[in-house]
Amino acid sequence: MNTQWPHKTYENRKGLARLDDEQARLVYAAIDLGTTSCRLVIASPTPTSFQVIETFSKVTRLGEGIIQDNELSKYAIRRTVAALKVCAGVINEYSPIFRSRFVATAACRRAKNCKEFMDIVKRETGLSIETISSKEEARLAVVGCIPLLNRCIKRTLIFDIGGGSTEISLARITNTGKTFVEGFVSLPYGVVTISEAFPSKDMTDLAYNTIIERTHKILKEFDAKHHIYEAIAKQEIQIIGTSGTVTVLGAVHLNLPRYNRSAVDGISISKRDIARAINKIKVMGDEGRKKHPCIGAQKADLTIAGCAIIEALCSLWPISEITVADRGIREGILLDLMHRNQKYPNKVQKNVARRLPFGRGRANSHKHGGDSHRKKVNFINNRT
Repeated sequence: MNTQWPHKTYENRKGLARLDDEQARLVYAAIDLGTTSCRLVIASPTPTSFQVIETFSKVTRLGEGIIQDNELSKYAIRRTVAALKVCAGVINEYSPIFRSRFVATAACRRAKNCKEFMDIVKRETGLSIETISSKEEARLAVVGCIPLLNRCIKRTLIFDIGGGSTEISLARITNTGKTFVEGFVSLPYGVVTISEAFPSKDMTDLAYNTIIERTHKILKEFDAKHHIYEAIAKQEIQIIGTSGTVTVLGAVHLNLPRYNRSAVDGISISKRDIARAINKIKVMGDEGRKKHPCIGAQKADLTIAGCAIIEALCSLWPISEITVADRGIREGILLDLMHRNQKYPNKVQKNVARRLPFGRGRANSHKHGGDSHRKKVNFINNRT
């Protein structure tokens, strides 16, 4: 089941010209509004998955400063609303959208002024965005990564490093091909909140190790409950990582002159090569990361924070390799929406139905419900 990603901009509707009449009537849209970025995808079903027509992504840092007072700042709101206006314009270009779902994650879950923010978004863009739970966020990440599952391995651990939280899900594939989530855990920090808690340009070893130790502590109960260490040691669990940090590791590992999704998505990186890539990123320093074509100024600090989480996972569990996923919540939303579309009962629905994990959240067509300078140790210890 392969997702097709055309090399296009969002500025015209030529993508629809390649679709047949039935597909052209079934255009889907998904927005993932995370703590770090705002991401839109518009797609149409194919017999085995979906074809992406247009995408848009912008680093907005909606969660910037949220660890100080649990509020979205006016500057972050302004940046994010501007990005969402672009999303609304793209969506209008492809109107009518057959079915859509727009979700927000950790920053909006945490923000005291989330309702005010959503009211501004609705008023200025016309978009209705729902704030989803950690459990729903984890489930959608699993659904989005389904095309990368190794069917010969019956269990999969998928980690999604966001801006404000990190979701880790354990999924199982049954003999009939269905995928369901056995359990999940949410780390109450992500790359934005970590980078703000440890604001020096080059994270100190103490800060880096504090993140690793705190991650080990949180995951201890999850590991014991599901016997993850033993299963990974026996190579009974596939490890998949989805996040900007994971894809950057893939690009650095491949020595890409610029980021290339088709080269990165789906590759497997050995534990030794992961360590080498992380070391290479550390040695670059802040200025080197800013100048690196696959990292850049907007992600220089975030990448180091994400590396700490990845190193925590690799030191906790006997991971031999990680599959890199340049996909996640948006793709999960699309597969969800296409699966539940009873008006299009073809192979798309049948193939996806066998694989989708546990109960889906609400998602109706155009009806939507509602990724500092404080003491560093306190930030990690008080967010459980």
